Amino acid sequence: MDPVTGPVPVTATVPAAWPTTEAQARAVQDELRARVVPAEDGPPPPGQGLVAGVDVAYDDERDVVVAAAVVLDAATLEVAEEATAVCRISFPYVPGLLAFRELPAVLAALEALATPPGLVVCDGYGLAHPRRFGLAAHLGVLTGLPAIGVAKNPFTFSYEEPAAVRGSVAALVDGSEEVGRAVRTQDGVKPVFVSVGHRVSLDNACAHTLELSPRYRLPETTRHADSLCRRALARVLAAS
Repeated sequence: MDPVTGPVPVTATVPAAWPTTEAQARAVQDELRARVVPAEDGPPPPGQGLVAGVDVAYDDERDVVVAAAVVLDAATLEVAEEATAVCRISFPYVPGLLAFRELPAVLAALEALATPPGLVVCDGYGLAHPRRFGLAAHLGVLTGLPAIGVAKNPFTFSYEEPAAVRGSVAALVDGSEEVGRAVRTQDGVKPVFVSVGHRVSLDNACAHTLELSPRYRLPETTRHADSLCRRALARVLAAS
């Protein structure tokens, strides 16, 4: 492992049947959405076990995406393991279908881990998605792992501001449907937007998010994965 850039990225390949058009991708979403388990309590109580954060970094000029998976000990928030993967971008940029650009690399990074995590935290959406099938839901269904989405913005959905105190929440809604929650992770700081991905209840998804965010707005899982994927992308580009 390079002490500056982290683990050497593994090379991911795009599955042979991976969608290449918008119509194909929407058909896959329709098929897999029925497999989401939204109400299972989920992994061990917040603050216990191993939790992974995943994130990606792009270089669109070279059609490259690099994914990082960083596993933390939920009790101490210390890094237990890291893995990265690089892949050619095989799907166009289409809002609502970003998972098809990112998942081949994300799946490869997760597969490179020695021990599967008990929970995966995605920098993005789960059921808080126009088609109710964001990256966290898609990843959870494909891997079988409990997964949640913790996003930086509410996408197209509405919410009332939660109280300013850390731990305050407010429903993230599409009409009358609650698709997630705005969660205040730090006093007076803009909330994050939490949604169920797979095999985790919304209550537990919010509780895990708070446990993983003791000091900053974003969960430590996301912060570590974001830093690692950016460093790994720089390493890939420097070598090309």
